[in-house]
Parts: sequence; structure tokens; C-alpha cells
Amino acid sequence: MATVLDSQFSFSDQLWYYYKTNRGKIRSRYNDLTRKFLTYNDREDNPHAFLRPPQFEALEMYVFIKEFMGNPQMYEMFDDWRNRREKFSDASYYSVEQNKQLRKIHAEQARLLDELTELDTETLFRQMKKYCEPYPNYIYALTMGLGKTILMATCIFYEFLLANKYPKDKRFCHNALVFAPDKTVLQSLREIVTFDKTKVVPPEYAQVLDANIRVHFLDDTGTLLQTLDDSNFNIIISNTQKIILKKKHKEGTPAEQLFNSDLLSTLYGDTNNEENPWDDASLIENQRFKKLCRLRQLGVYVDEAHHLFGADLEKQIRSGGGKKTSLRDTINILAKSTSIVACYNYTGTPYVNNQLLPEVVYAYGLRESIWNGYLKDADPKGFEAVKSEEFLKAAVMYFWEKYGGKTYEGLKPKLAIYAAKVEEAVSEVRPAIERILAELNVPTDKILVNVGDEKYTKDLDIKNFNDLDVIGSEGNEKQFIILVEKGKEGWNCRSLFGVAMYRSPKSKTFVLQATMRCLRQITNEQQTATVFLSHENYETLNSELHKNFNMDIRDIKRKNPESRHRYRVRVVPPPRKIMLKRVWHEYSLRDRESPERLNLNLKETDLSKYASIMYDRGSLGYESSLKEHNIDFVQDNYQFSELMLVAEISRYLNISCLTISKVLRESVDGIATILECVNRYNAVLYDIVIPGVFNSLKEIVSEKRTEEKPVILLREPKDNDFYEFSADEKLVLTKYQGFTPAQVEKSFHADTYCFDSKPERECFLQYIRSSKVAEIYFTGMFTSNQGDLSIHYYDPESGRVRQYYPDFLAKMQDGSYQLIEVKGDDKIDDVVVKAKSAAAEEIAAASKFKYIMYAGSYVMNTNVLEEVQ
Repeated sequence: MATVLDSQFSFSDQLWYYYKTNRGKIRSRYNDLTRKFLTYNDREDNPHAFLRPPQFEALEMYVFIKEFMGNPQMYEMFDDWRNRREKFSDASYYSVEQNKQLRKIHAEQARLLDELTELDTETLFRQMKKYCEPYPNYIYALTMGLGKTILMATCIFYEFLLANKYPKDKRFCHNALVFAPDKTVLQSLREIVTFDKTKVVPPEYAQVLDANIRVHFLDDTGTLLQTLDDSNFNIIISNTQKIILKKKHKEGTPAEQLFNSDLLSTLYGDTNNEENPWDDASLIENQRFKKLCRLRQLGVYVDEAHHLFGADLEKQIRSGGGKKTSLRDTINILAKSTSIVACYNYTGTPYVNNQLLPEVVYAYGLRESIWNGYLKDADPKGFEAVKSEEFLKAAVMYFWEKYGGKTYEGLKPKLAIYAAKVEEAVSEVRPAIERILAELNVPTDKILVNVGDEKYTKDLDIKNFNDLDVIGSEGNEKQFIILVEKGKEGWNCRSLFGVAMYRSPKSKTFVLQATMRCLRQITNEQQTATVFLSHENYETLNSELHKNFNMDIRDIKRKNPESRHRYRVRVVPPPRKIMLKRVWHEYSLRDRESPERLNLNLKETDLSKYASIMYDRGSLGYESSLKEHNIDFVQDNYQFSELMLVAEISRYLNISCLTISKVLRESVDGIATILECVNRYNAVLYDIVIPGVFNSLKEIVSEKRTEEKPVILLREPKDNDFYEFSADEKLVLTKYQGFTPAQVEKSFHADTYCFDSKPERECFLQYIRSSKVAEIYFTGMFTSNQGDLSIHYYDPESGRVRQYYPDFLAKMQDGSYQLIEVKGDDKIDDVVVKAKSAAAEEIAAASKFKYIMYAGSYVMNTNVLEEVQ
């Protein structure tokens, strides 16, 4: 019997832990363009970034696997991790073992790692290897409503930008094929075409994409694929049925063989493998497939890979795990005819029978999405021993009592009522709803019937259904939507606040699909939808949640296991202000009066980091040592002559060729040595030679400047009368919690403080109770430009300028000020923390403030002010 790993174990969690621990180091190794792309989408660097945190984290993992790991097969990456090889080695610069304190923080994860046996990891390794495809195959699992389509578009834009700049790099996709499982989802993929790229791509790069991308939307069976052979930056969007290569099941007649000539092959491709060579639809599908084979560096993106939920997901995304699917077969045949960089599967449910699929590289589940406010909360209600109309009456009356008369962002709340069949919808459900609404004095024209039958659902009904989320439309006035199906992907109605399902559908997964339709986020405040189910459907929902999300209904109701709650935080007038000196450095570039003789010291420079290495173990059957082989011969290095080298440096620096030539000839290294190193590794030119030439001719002069400006600690929110935070209730303090009037007067510029740790809370309590302190404000929670108290610092790991928000600002009784930071003991010596500290100390010194950093253990065990009343 096969060993089954603990369902709590997830290799994707280990990858995320490894990446998060080394985020700064890893991002510093990326291409400059990649760093700019990530910075633009990182809310820590760009408070106006469009992507939600789960979307950005998935993008980070996408880039991490591509640029840092090198697009490996999942089993290869897992094998290195379990054997602590390569980048996962304990001796590696990126080893998480080097930080013992950090590992203690992740005690639960450490426990899981310790409990994994060699048999466990070998079982998972064999499973991964068994199911591997000829190309890397990854799963990105974000639950419905988190924006998988936008994430997919962002990944494609990133691919094309990098492919444009590094056309020879085989890691990047030059073309993208996007598969939708059915026609409904295909229409939702139009967002890739209509989406404003500047939301996720810096505007200067978005223009490059707009000028080069060509979109081919195959929504019609009669549409030919109009891509140019061997062209780049095509996005082909299609459902599987419009691409699949058909097979012929019987031999053609002599007449068919005669007329199936080279001319037809030229016009339509090889028709010998078609079911019917005279079927125009078959010929068009084959033409599309042939066109795809003539595109290089193809990335395949499978949207809504979970469209069949549960075990069917395994069949959908794998070819080795049971019954083959035409989708996977089509991709595999494509891989034999053209170069596929990787296949990226986007799904909302990465579990098969409560077991996480090993191909998952990032997952953000339904439970976390609800707890953190990215989806509506849900209130499932089960009904037992009630008749059909009694169930409908209870559901409609409760829904109207809770939501009737309200609007959300100008939209009226909707209730979706599911019938099993068309006849039931029109002859039973609609009359019942009309009677119930009449009792409630609610107009019956609020009912909309969409059952997929033209006899009952007219064109106007379809238009109103599509306009449910359009303010001012007739569709927005419809609030009771009677449906047969329409529970699957592609129906995105943010104003849906309820689902009612009495009859048990044929497919149990449909209960889960329909339930999730009402969870899409609306308004900045988390709302709660209500799900009305028969007892049988209630139990089915619980079972399907367990299979597909490793959770159950009580997990939806409970906010989270750490007692985290959402708090409305209001600004307490008047706004607190202080005068703070801003410090910045102005840099100017000027020619050196006496240019320095260029000394690159190339003969002593270690160029091994540019070498191409092949690792060879020699045998899988016998334990043997790992051997390294230099394979520089595979590198495609351009061979420069002296004139070409001078021209390239001159073009790059915009400096006279004569000047460049003189500098190189008179250099300590000599032109011959420089040419030898550059031609051996072209990267030496851009990493060493060009910066060296620049520094020998130019100098950068820094001038420190200061300016005193008023700083507002906390501003009123723009579109609401409160901010909203999620926090552990044990770490929350309000001005009403036992503080004296004098203590309240010296603090609380917001009515609620949500601390991140016990030491932060303890530090605040010591300061507010001390007679030495005149005022104390917790500022560390307002990190999204809600106030002006932030300090710019240079992050040495990522090479970026970032913002740092100190935890506290204190005014002492003697009139002096303190900027205070509370850090975990294991973080005190972190290089990034030191960089923040240095920047804060510079600002504090200019403003005659004092900057203090307390270790968490010191705060918990010491009276930091030596006097507490």
C-alpha cells in the first residue's frame, strides 16, 4: 500500500519559507528589469500597487522559480531540497539553517520537517517523477475571487518584457497560449485583452508591450489563427475544443486519399490524421494547431484548471495519472513539435481527496481569503424537515430582512435561487417566489429567470443578467435570480449576497461551485453573504470543502485560529503633528579634473561566477561523489575586437570613442587582457569594464541637505470614516480599556492600536504609564501612507530604496523626542534592520531626536524607563 504523506505537509510551503527567508538576497540577484517590475507591484515599495498581497506573492514565486531556480522540473527541485543540495545546501549562502532563531519562530514547520521520514520524501519524489511531463508543469492555486486572470496576465506581461530584453534566454516565453475549459470562462479571459497594463506594468514598459503584443481570440469555430510563423509576443486565447488535434479512426476512401493531396496539405496542414478531411471545422482546428507548432518559446497557461473540481483535476492537469485528457495530450503533442517553456496551471482547488497536489508551487486558500477579507464572509444555513416552498419562503424572507433596501457600491444585493431542471424553475420556483414577494410587498419584477431555454429566457433577460453589476441598469434592479446551473466559473457577480439550493444536484461539486459564486469581494469593508441549503446539500458542502480546500464549514464561520478579528480604527482629532527634518542626499556627476588610470585588476578577479558548470554524479544506482565540469563552450559569447569594444562602451556611456580608446590602452590591465576576459565572458564588460571606465573618468559628488517640515502622524481616510485592520484580540488596546483620562490625553491619535507582538504592547504600556513621558503614539501600524512619519532607507539585500515606519514616537517631559523600534532578538543584527536603524539615526540626529531600538526580550523583562506609575 502506498504511503500517504500528512496532508499538512506541502512542498510549496517549504519553497515559500525558503524564499521569504532569503527574499532580499534572492531579489538582489535578479535582472534590473525584473527588480523594477516587482518593485512596481510590491505594496511595501509602491503603496498604490494594484495586485493584492496573495497575487503578488504568487508573482514572486513565479519569478523565483524562473529566474532563481532556472525553470526546473518539480521533482528535481524537491530532490535538491530533501537532500539539502545546491541552493538548499546547509553550506549555501541562502541556507535557512544559518539563522537558528528564525527557525525557532517557525516551530510548527520545523516539527513537520522533523517528522518527515526518508520513506515519506521518497514516496513524494517518486510520485512527482511519475507524473512529470516533458516540460516543467506548475500549479498556482488562488481561490475563486482573488484574481487568477489578472495574475495570469501579469505573468505573461513579465515574460514578454524579459523575452524582449533577453531574446536568447530560454527561460522566458516569447508566446503565450491560454486555455479556458469552456466557453463561459473563455469570455471572462477577455480581461487579459482589455486590462489596463499600467496597473501592473510601469507605464514606460507598458508602451513597449502595447506596440508588440498581438492577441488572437478564438471564440468562433470559423476563425483561422492568423499568427506569423516564428513570430513573437502572440497571446492566443482559446478553449480546449478549438485547438485539440483530432485523430482519424478509419482509413480514408481511395477518392479521399486521391484528393488529400499536397495542395490540401499546404492549405490546411496534414489532413491524414483528421476524422473527416472534408469537415471544415476539423480543418480549421488542425490549421490552428499547425500554426501553434510554428511558434517558438511557447508558454501554456491553463485557466480554471479546477473546472471539474476534486479528482477530475488530477485527470485534467496530468497525462500519467489515469485517464488521459485531450487537453494534456494536445499540449504534449505541441511539445514534440515546438519548444514549450513550461505549463502554468491556475486553479482554485489544489487538493485531490484532501491531498495537496505536489505540482503546487503557491497556494492561497479559501479559508485564508475569508479570514483576511479578500472575499466576503459566509453564513451557511442548513434546513432539515422542510418542504420546497417552505425552504424558499425562509430563504427569501431572511434574505430580504437582512439585505432588502440596502446598496453596496451602488449595487443592490442579489439572491441566486437554483432549480434542478428548467420545468421546476418556471412552473414551481418562480410562482413560489412571486407569492412570497407579494406577501412581503416586494415588486415581482425583481425576479429574473435565466434557464438557458429561449422559450423562457429572452434576449432582454440575458442582457439584464449580464448587467447585474451595472449601476443604473435594469439588470441592477433584479434581485432574485432563478437559475439552472450557472454556478461554474465565468459568472462573476460581486453584488451576489446569497445562494439558495434545495434540490440536490447531480454533481456534488456543483454545491461548492454555486456557493462560492456569492463570495466575491464588494466594498472596502468585509461583507457577509448567506448560503441557504437543504440538510443534504449542507452536508455535501462540508464534504466538498474538506476534499477541495482541506477545511470544513466551521472554518468559514471562525475568523481564524489565532483569534484574529477585524477592527475599525478611527482617527482621534485633532491630527497630531510634529516638526521633523527631512534629510536627503543630492548627487551630481562631473568630470574628474585628473582622470585616474584605469585598473580593473582582472588577473586577480575571480571570474568563476560567470562559468557554466555541469554536475555529474555518474550513477543513480550507486552512491558516488558529485563531480563538476566546466562547460563554458555552451555559452554564446560575442567576440569583440578592440574597435567593437570601444564602440560598445562609447555607446553605453555616451562618451567619445577616442577617450574610451585612450583609457583602455593606458589601463593597468592592458587592452589585450581586457579583450581576453570580455570575450571569455561577455558579462564582464557590463559588470566590471564599463563601471570601471565610468569611475575613472567621472566622479559622483554627494551633498547632504535638510529641510524642516511638519509631519502628520495620521490622516483621515479618503473614502471612509475609518481604517480597517486585522489583529489578534490579545494585542489590541483601545483608549477605553482602563486608562486614566491623563493617560488617554497623552496618547491615542487613533482610537484603537493593533500591535504586532507582545513586546510592542508592553513597550507602549510602560511609556504611557511613565511620568517621564508627555506623549506616546503607536505609529508602526500605519504603513500604507496613512501618515507622514516614514523614513527612506537603502535595502542592501534588494538594492532598492524602501520606506520604514518606526513603531513609536514619544515626546518626553523635558521636551525631547524619541523614535522607538521594538525588534525580535533574532532580528537585531539583521543587515536590513541595521540599514533601517542607520537611516533613522540620521533623521533623528538632524532633528535632535533620539532613536532607540529595544530587543523584545529586554522590553518583556525590564522596566525600560526605570519608573512606572
